[in-house]
Amino acid sequence: MTKKVDIFDTTLRDGEQVPGCKLNTEEKIIIALQLEELGVDIIEAGFPVSSPGDFESVVQISKAIKNATICALSRAVEQDIKVAGESIAFAKRGRIHTGIATSEMHRVHKLRLTEDQLLEKAVFCVKYAKTFVEDVEFYAEDAGRTDNVFLAKVIQAVVNAGATVLNIPDTTGYCLPQQYGEKIKFLMENVKGIEKCTVSTHCHDDLGLSTANSVSGVFNGARQVECTINGIGERAGNTALEEVVMILKQHSHLGYDTNINTKLLAKTSRMVADIMKMPVQANKAIIGDNAFAHSSGIHQDGVIKHRENYEIMNPLDVGVDQSTITLTARSGRAAVAYKAKLLGYNVTKDELNVIYAKFIKVADKQKTVSDEDLLAILKS
Repeated sequence: MTKKVDIFDTTLRDGEQVPGCKLNTEEKIIIALQLEELGVDIIEAGFPVSSPGDFESVVQISKAIKNATICALSRAVEQDIKVAGESIAFAKRGRIHTGIATSEMHRVHKLRLTEDQLLEKAVFCVKYAKTFVEDVEFYAEDAGRTDNVFLAKVIQAVVNAGATVLNIPDTTGYCLPQQYGEKIKFLMENVKGIEKCTVSTHCHDDLGLSTANSVSGVFNGARQVECTINGIGERAGNTALEEVVMILKQHSHLGYDTNINTKLLAKTSRMVADIMKMPVQANKAIIGDNAFAHSSGIHQDGVIKHRENYEIMNPLDVGVDQSTITLTARSGRAAVAYKAKLLGYNVTKDELNVIYAKFIKVADKQKTVSDEDLLAILKS
């Protein structure tokens, strides 16, 4: 039986916290509509109490979106929660995302609360949020560094208070995949009634482990993944939506599925990169310019003979038209012949030997040999 994993996109909230990525309301609506078309289940539209502009954006997104749940973030503060509730009043499906830090580090050095005081605030924020919406998600900030026994105590309290979704963030990107998976498993086994709730991952990429940790969380019982397009977010970023989705798709034998239309991933990635002015690195998994590009002669020969020799994904599945053979000094005769054929030249073996000798001279002088360069060689 297939296990559905909800995709919670926080590009418009956590992603927008990147310096220089501030969006206006119109831009946020454009991205939100694209996220809905992509098949995102929950869109975290913003942190309404932070500014009048953010509040208005959440309101307008709530009006524009027809299918996805619209989520508004708040702290465990009465005014925050009230404003969050007001901002999603027009949503077809609204959710308040509220919570508090649970690690000893944050409790002692940031919040300056006792464990009992923290528990009281956690229960308060869930109960108060429930007066506005039925769907209340609780986040245990810095859960990654929180003692599992105390974390379970907090989660038990908010489950009893009526939380519907339980967010277990690795806020600082500290956890190893096994640690994070075990944390989710511990909660699944030690919190009564947790099976009635959706457990969520929210992992950051400080050690480059956000995707691995999110997937480990899913394998241990989480059924929601919080992520962003292109992995943008605070510091080193968040879990990349496209990575988690394609991992679950490519390993479909494990029985997990999402609502994401993967053929829209490349388009969505480009839209977010352009609007937020955050270029995607060329070697980024799934949607980077080089994700389906081949420049090594051995790889090129293998891909030309049978694509799956070096590509575990079909580029069409993520919205990329085709694989790219990039001609460089490392390219072999097979790649040159292949590109020549695309340009309308079917060359013999003897002709190829002559062409290749000329090609290598050009390739040694420049990083890549363009189609125009190769055409000039073919005509010479």
